[in-house]
Amino acid sequence: MLGSKVKIVDVTRDSRYETLLYRCLAPAPFRKYGQRRKYLEEAVPRGFRKKVLFYDCDAVGQIEYGPLEASYYPIRGRSIIVMNCIWVLRKAKGHRFGTRLMREMMEDEKDAAGFATIGLEGHWSPWLKVDQLKKLGFKSIDAFRVSHLTKHVGEPFTVHLMWLPRRSDAEQPTWDKRKLLEGVRWCIAHPLYHAEKVKSKEILRENKIVV
Repeated sequence: MLGSKVKIVDVTRDSRYETLLYRCLAPAPFRKYGQRRKYLEEAVPRGFRKKVLFYDCDAVGQIEYGPLEASYYPIRGRSIIVMNCIWVLRKAKGHRFGTRLMREMMEDEKDAAGFATIGLEGHWSPWLKVDQLKKLGFKSIDAFRVSHLTKHVGEPFTVHLMWLPRRSDAEQPTWDKRKLLEGVRWCIAHPLYHAEKVKSKEILRENKIVV
């Protein structure tokens, strides 16, 4: 049975999985790069969690989440949990592993009023797609259009603030769009990763719509 082949591990609490705590499932070499190490040292004590889904002993999915103070997104709100990312490798499609990881997060954070994250539309990466997040229950509550300053220059895409309320009285989150233009420094596989070699403060430029 499928269930007997699936195991979800909290790698923030088991040192045997340290490699998976520092790196994503993307095919990249393992290294304890400074920005990720610094982030984990501050975020884990504040409630950051990373869980990895194993199927037939192979790591095929992951989810990262935590309270606002443990997130690397400039999202604001009350009693919400921010999901940094959720990934399931293509070879594991068709088993609803994304839904299973979402359920794991929601059961772990029973007191949360809702869950927030960002979604991408028109971006060249296969990760954090708006359509995928909508299938998991999220909806877009705000968005703005940007262009990358060093990659795929001239190919604008849209960044969405995604929201999944748990309670009817949950207040919608807000975000600091200007801060998000700086990208993400804590995960080298993230679609908005700000590489250390890029010295400019921002890696994205907002595309103003002229009417």
